[in-house]
Amino acid sequence: MTIECINGLFSVCKTADFSQVDWTDTFCFLAKTDEECSVVCRTERVPSNTIAREDGWRCFRIQGALDFSLVGILAPIASLLAACRISIFAVSTYNTDYLLVKNEQFDTATAALKQAGYSVR
Repeated sequence: MTIECINGLFSVCKTADFSQVDWTDTFCFLAKTDEECSVVCRTERVPSNTIAREDGWRCFRIQGALDFSLVGILAPIASLLAACRISIFAVSTYNTDYLLVKNEQFDTATAALKQAGYSVR
């Protein structure tokens, strides 16, 4: 399995609503529940109506479109990184999964993934 490193720093934000989200950026993940509006975006694109934010994340993308019938894609990666004491923030889209790790743990996460046999580029 190939895992791609996405350039740049990301932020995880809680916003009042999605009115200030920059829809022109390449990466923007939104989630809305009865309790909150969340945005994951590049740090330089954090919405102005952000209520709370956690900066300093780096992003990995699992390459290729993943069929919905596939089982056990995220679990072994999450377990591997957990064994290295690396916390993750996972986001799934229709096509694939994204894993965010804190910037200071990015090199360790990359090395652990490579050592486990993943192709990381």
